[in-house]
Amino acid sequence: MTTTAFSFSSPPFQFPVPDLMASDCAPDDSYCPSPAQNPTPTPTLPPAQLLNLSFNQDHGCFAAGTDLGFRIYNCDPFREIFRRDFGPRGAVGLVQMLFRCNILTIVGGGPDPLYSPNKVMIWDDHQSRCIGELSFRSEVKAVKLRRDRIVVVLVQKIFVYNFADLKLLHQIETIANPKGLCEVSHVGPQAVLVCPGLQKGQIRVEHYGSKRTKFIMAHDSRLACFALTQDGRLLATASSKGTLIRVFNTLDGSLLQEVRRGADRAEIHSLAFSASAQWLAVSSDKGTIHVFNLKVDSGSLGNISPSESSPPHPSGVSSLSFMKGVLPRYFSSEWSVAKFHLHEGLEYIVAFGHQKNTVVVLGMDGSFYRCEFDPVNGGEMTQLEYYNFLKPEETF
Repeated sequence: MTTTAFSFSSPPFQFPVPDLMASDCAPDDSYCPSPAQNPTPTPTLPPAQLLNLSFNQDHGCFAAGTDLGFRIYNCDPFREIFRRDFGPRGAVGLVQMLFRCNILTIVGGGPDPLYSPNKVMIWDDHQSRCIGELSFRSEVKAVKLRRDRIVVVLVQKIFVYNFADLKLLHQIETIANPKGLCEVSHVGPQAVLVCPGLQKGQIRVEHYGSKRTKFIMAHDSRLACFALTQDGRLLATASSKGTLIRVFNTLDGSLLQEVRRGADRAEIHSLAFSASAQWLAVSSDKGTIHVFNLKVDSGSLGNISPSESSPPHPSGVSSLSFMKGVLPRYFSSEWSVAKFHLHEGLEYIVAFGHQKNTVVVLGMDGSFYRCEFDPVNGGEMTQLEYYNFLKPEETF
């Protein structure tokens, strides 16, 4: 049986929750360490190897875990905010930001982990040290944060903690979940959490405000990826086949829309809603980023109405859709509005930029792309920026 333990630094430390809530909407420069606190790698160290990438909750920043430590970057404008390099035995396998504040969670990883992969370390970058930890008997697969909760994902169990005192609030049993699939809402006083259920292809939705649990049979095959809107009302899912993406209402579990990435199998690496839930972005091992137009009225949830800026049907819906009662489903599918082609076989994660109709793409090769799509005519996206964020800072 998996057990958990937690401890605080000594003397006991009280998490500065009010400060977190105040700083998460601060300007880009709200937290920037002084140069004395911001060591750079020594020339003798080899180039850092990426172990993990993750966006923060509003997609304005991202964190990179490396075999030397971790780094934090701003997306718009692109720049490195700070880094913590701990040396050859300082690998960080998971790093998760809490908006833009000084509190992060880190988990050791790689061949020479900084901390045990069975521990979640709570790092305060104002103090440049860990102020608390959560210990488990098996490897931590993922950590998700919101202002009032820490969610820790193990291979078959999920733990939900109160952020202020690390009190355990909830335990959830799941089917084998080696990817650590789990998402939590970030807007509103009550959390919505989605995770795998106990059956293949099943999603479990926890509505903590109403204390309701909803199960959704999303796919026949195993889950590969899913995403939640900021308010937790809409859920996008993909299976191991990677051909279809489904959008559900988390309140009643109803299927609202289904879109098609392609005809051949693919491993879906990430899904992302735009802030308005008008668009959905998808990345896969095929090296193509897709943007889909969603026709879901997120205000009424369940009403499906064409968006004001829906593209003409040639770029979104098959021209043979009028025959969908006769032809196979493939011919009546809703296809992506816009695409951006990258290197096949590499892992990319995607999010919508803060500028209108832009997408930010991060690659496990250290690549950063900002692209723009045409919401009316669709087609190939325009590349606006490219950087390799693993190169020395002076090359940015």
